[in-house]
Amino acid sequence: MSDERNDPSAVVPAVQSPHAVTCLRSLGSRGVHAIAAYERPTPAFRSRYCDETVVVPSPYAAVDEYRDALLSLANRPGTRAIFPMREADVYVLSKYRSEFAEAIEPLWPAFETLETVHDRRALVEAALDAGVAAPETAVLDEVADWSSEQIVKARYALLADDYVPAARPEQTAVPTAVRYLEPGVEPDREAILEEMNHVPLVQAYVPGEEYAFWALYDRGEPVATCQKHQVRGESYAGGTSVYRETTRIPELEAAGRALLDHLEWHGFASVQFKRDVRTGEFTLLEINPRVWVSVACPVAAGIDFPHYYWQLATGESVDATREYETGVGTHRVGGELVYLLSVLRTDDSFVEPPSLGRATRDVVSSLYDQPHSDYFTLDDPLPFLSDVTDKVAARIP
Repeated sequence: MSDERNDPSAVVPAVQSPHAVTCLRSLGSRGVHAIAAYERPTPAFRSRYCDETVVVPSPYAAVDEYRDALLSLANRPGTRAIFPMREADVYVLSKYRSEFAEAIEPLWPAFETLETVHDRRALVEAALDAGVAAPETAVLDEVADWSSEQIVKARYALLADDYVPAARPEQTAVPTAVRYLEPGVEPDREAILEEMNHVPLVQAYVPGEEYAFWALYDRGEPVATCQKHQVRGESYAGGTSVYRETTRIPELEAAGRALLDHLEWHGFASVQFKRDVRTGEFTLLEINPRVWVSVACPVAAGIDFPHYYWQLATGESVDATREYETGVGTHRVGGELVYLLSVLRTDDSFVEPPSLGRATRDVVSSLYDQPHSDYFTLDDPLPFLSDVTDKVAARIP
């Protein structure tokens, strides 16, 4: 048998989310040697399409060690691509872009562009320059009026020393989630600063449903695009999607393209919006500059983003279709259970929770109408079983 490390290979950080499994399936089904790399076993390690598992240091605990581990994999004779699966991945790949470029094609943004995207205040400014709507935004220290509905969110999508001087250079961190502020009540600034470990942003709350413009760009030009309507998140108030459907709305396409074109984008991007119920306008939330968690949805609709990324990385002609099926929905079943738990517990937000009966009926109905799963397939069931067990165990005391 030939040494597998000489076979055409791709490295997929095997994060604890379904997009890692989707990428492994897309690659493995086409004969690509799929390497799952992570600091501990995850559902992706159990996929039949995972040809090799490699334990690597965590980018949250040891950035340089993680960089060196990825470089070691990139420098294998057969490696052609590394997939950025989380903010820490794209941060390391972009920061050390020149070193990775000696071994593989760097299909991610330059670090200067990533800094703009990871700094949500700078991103709002870029959006306004591109003619894209964005919520009124200020750093916490600048806000004096607390009379309206506002949220506190991390200024940075990742806490790292390039963004936050007080951060330890060898570490990164995922920032604290959004906090909803009670109108008319000045928040405890010191408590917020202690919780978030940097000066966060205050944004006007935008009521409405969430959408996304999904894209893969090659040096400022779109290779493939698709659109998402988020039906449910991990919380009834929103958050990471657990059920979404493909859609096609010209105004959403225009807003997403305008911003990515303005940034001269390169690589994966999920541009997140809310459709403001007051105006109908698509208002920017953020950009995820990586493979997004629900990438199984466009794959089910006919847009195989992981495959197109592999084709770009290997210099092949990309056979991306411009057409996809709308109304295709995919579920993260373990996430649907977490959604129902959020209804029971009533999260702190500006959104009224549905009744448990209605929420349950909605979940069951959509599972019947759209049985596609982010994880579950008959030929590769183990990642699904592992995810459901992990998700429920993590939320039940």
